Amino acid sequence: MSDLRDLYQEVILDHSRRPRNSRHPEHPTCSAKGDNPLCGDKITVYLTVADGRITDAAFEGRGCAISTASASLMTELVKGKSIEAAEALFHRVRDLMTGTGEISDNDDEDIERLAPLAGVRQYPMRVKCATLSWHTLMAALREDHPPVSTEQDEGRTP
Repeated sequence: MSDLRDLYQEVILDHSRRPRNSRHPEHPTCSAKGDNPLCGDKITVYLTVADGRITDAAFEGRGCAISTASASLMTELVKGKSIEAAEALFHRVRDLMTGTGEISDNDDEDIERLAPLAGVRQYPMRVKCATLSWHTLMAALREDHPPVSTEQDEGRTP
């Protein structure tokens, strides 16, 4: 079990040190801002959506290793997905990180790639760090312009 935990920690550190899609795209079609005032994480998620699909996903901001790694993984996974598939992934990820869901052998590759973040559920204060980018993603998809805050009962995202 220790080897698996070490691997997961390495994935988080890699995405934190070298975040993927950390940039401001030229012409995003929607965006949203997110804030975790307890930890100091701030993020803006940018999406380019065409014909019901996310063709590009990026983020800018500053945050702890978990927040940055989660945003990096999220942008990699939602590119190319339909809006409905991205929303379904959000719900699955939220359940994994809050402890109401488990990873099973039937899960797809996307959930398996997010397994390193599932460990945050053991640390309730870190769940907000890991889910901030995902809630901000949902706000961007809904074009919900007030900033998402982890201190708003997890915001307006069902």
